[in-house]
Amino acid sequence: MAGCDTAGTQSGTSEQKVEKNISSRDRTINPSNSYSDLFMDSTAMEKFITEKKLPDSIANRIRSFYNTRNYQFAWFSSDGLTEQARGFWNLHDYVTTYDPDSSLKNKALQKKMDDLITEDELSVSASNKIFLNTELTLTQHFIMYMLHNYEKGYVKRKEMERFIPRKKDDPLKLADSLVNKKHKDDKYFEDVNPSYSALKGQLGRYLEIAKKGGWPQITTPKKTLKKGMSKPEIAIIKKRLQITGDFPGNDTSAVFNDTLEIAVKNYQDRHGYKPTGMIPDSLVKEMNVPVEKRVEQILMNMDRMRWLAPQPKENLIVVNIPEFVLHLYEGNQKVFDIDVVVGKEGHNTMMFNGDLNQVVFCPYWNIPQSIVVHEILPEIDKHPGYLEKENMEVTGEEDGLPVIRQRPGPKNALGRVKFLFPNSFNIYLHDTPVKSLFEKDKRAYSHGCIRVKEPEKLANYVLRNQPEWTPEKIEEAMNAGEQKFVKVKDPIPVVIMYYTAWVDEKGQLNFREDIYGHDSNLAGRMFF
Repeated sequence: MAGCDTAGTQSGTSEQKVEKNISSRDRTINPSNSYSDLFMDSTAMEKFITEKKLPDSIANRIRSFYNTRNYQFAWFSSDGLTEQARGFWNLHDYVTTYDPDSSLKNKALQKKMDDLITEDELSVSASNKIFLNTELTLTQHFIMYMLHNYEKGYVKRKEMERFIPRKKDDPLKLADSLVNKKHKDDKYFEDVNPSYSALKGQLGRYLEIAKKGGWPQITTPKKTLKKGMSKPEIAIIKKRLQITGDFPGNDTSAVFNDTLEIAVKNYQDRHGYKPTGMIPDSLVKEMNVPVEKRVEQILMNMDRMRWLAPQPKENLIVVNIPEFVLHLYEGNQKVFDIDVVVGKEGHNTMMFNGDLNQVVFCPYWNIPQSIVVHEILPEIDKHPGYLEKENMEVTGEEDGLPVIRQRPGPKNALGRVKFLFPNSFNIYLHDTPVKSLFEKDKRAYSHGCIRVKEPEKLANYVLRNQPEWTPEKIEEAMNAGEQKFVKVKDPIPVVIMYYTAWVDEKGQLNFREDIYGHDSNLAGRMFF
């Protein structure tokens, strides 16, 4: 490991005389417990600082940052960008888009990250000068962003250095340090990040539950439990739901009564299930997730919430992938929610930002070549009349393959309207002719784009400031059968998120399934 064989000098000062504002080097970090598996030589960092002619205000923070990591990479591991790199880059991209005077603008970094962010498979070497330079440039920009955007005191230097996990830790120990650490100046990061603050409050609750031994495990019922039934496991379910505050009172009888039905509906609602008030085996499985795993889940999502962009004063569209919901805000006020279908596994809808600036009525679907190869061509081989039947046409050839599009019409996979917000992934919001998928609790079925349950509602809102686009005109355009592009007068920022734990506007702690395995991957890097 390159990072362990150097003296870790700071501007000629020996390691024994570390400056007061530079953290000591953490030599307990090694390849067996580190967050990333890549390490750099400290001299490479010093060379970067010298070549960039960085002022001490930035240079010393970079030195301190990598001292705490034992010169471990923050933004890359050998298999590509870390989740934190993607989170910070989303934030960076947002800020440089909406702040024309931002000192963070860097065309070379922008081009490099635009290329890296879309790579599905990436092999990174610590000795590669391009990756090393990108790593250090991202750290420079991270420090510049934090210093510029947060009032002094709300993000302490040592706290900033831990925004990116450094090494595997015991989740309960980590939770305890976050919940109970006190600051002399009484300034905390949660004071300037309400979503993070709300989740931190719940972390304290779940930490206390864990310290008291967690909750009981429930025997899987042979059939769905319903109101009126009397079973031994019902008494255990009541105790389980009392611990998390879903079931009020001290009733521990084995009878499935009205109070339990209401409690179950509440539990279902905050875990993404239809509130039926009944308990199938799938819900028991959810209840049996250990409290320690829930603590891990809260910690990981608090980590994600560190990268929240400042909320605009005007409009904002937020799509939370595991929630399968689109939220539309005006400032801090939610206007409405719309159910969505997101990318299925293997076609993962990515996390990114964009501006909704065009509405396309009756769109053509220009079918991606991957779908042509794996889905369309096999159907043509089996059924020669497939293209005509599906209202598709060949418009050319590319690399020896036909270029195929689907015409507007009832069968069109994009439905009657799509909403464009330019991004590196060619992902957009659109209608769909397959409405039945919206009835399911878990809605990861698309090829990566995001299907919207109520496209008319969204179209009317997006074009509300354009008098010529009345609801009647919008309905007419959606059914005209002819493609029409409409420029949005006031583009709306769109943020695609991946939260599997959060606190909603009612103060309820929500959990969702880790549909893409991001939690699983992150937990393996963060926790013992």
